Amino acid sequence: MKITGILNNVFRPQNTLKNTRIKLYNTLALPVLLYGSETWTTKARDARRITAAQMKYMRRTAGYIWTDYKTNAQIVKELKITQILDKLLEYKRNWIQHVNRMPGNRLPRVMKRYSLTGRRNYGRPLKRLLDT
Repeated sequence: MKITGILNNVFRPQNTLKNTRIKLYNTLALPVLLYGSETWTTKARDARRITAAQMKYMRRTAGYIWTDYKTNAQIVKELKITQILDKLLEYKRNWIQHVNRMPGNRLPRVMKRYSLTGRRNYGRPLKRLLDT
């Protein structure tokens, strides 16, 4: 808990330069947000929550509060950062390419081609790795 308080003080706009906060975001916050995202089935709700977490930090970094009328696109353009969902898709693409290079008997490669047999429950079926 103490480290969170220290990091919050570092991330405050008056204490740290904007470029330093962006570098801290890229090295500390982004890997935490995207840990294991290669295998996620990203739903719209998850995408909104991840984007909200990113924009909360970026708004603070840019020096705006939520009542300032600045759109997310304006803030992203001002700070010259890439959207977190684009990075998530890039991580997934890299993971799929990595799995494709694996021998055919490795478990990730087998699971990539796995399809269910039998009946499924009613409702919308869950997505597989390749459906995302």
